[in-house]
Amino acid sequence: DDVDRAYFAVFDGHGGVDAANYSATHLHVNVGLHEEIVKNPAEALKCSFQKTDEMFLFKAKREKLRSGTTGVSALIVGNKLHIAWLGDSQAMLVQQGKAVTLMEPHKPERE
Repeated sequence: DDVDRAYFAVFDGHGGVDAANYSATHLHVNVGLHEEIVKNPAEALKCSFQKTDEMFLFKAKREKLRSGTTGVSALIVGNKLHIAWLGDSQAMLVQQGKAVTLMEPHKPERE
């Protein structure tokens, strides 16, 4: 289609780099191939995080990997910004010199 899109992501591995590298390699592919990417980009991001996690868990079990990762991604569709994150990774938006709160990070003490 003729809609401009941009995707950005950062992953912070814990206990090794395997999960972070896997996510960096697969998450954007899952987002791009998701059936809702055009109509509902937020849903595509959410489902793609879940799918990538399931894919890595299968690989980790098979290969006895023990790492994890946090992650934050931004998908810009036209003039709309969609943010998805897992763990305590965060994104910050600065608008006219002021920080705009985009998310509340996932923390162990947060319900």
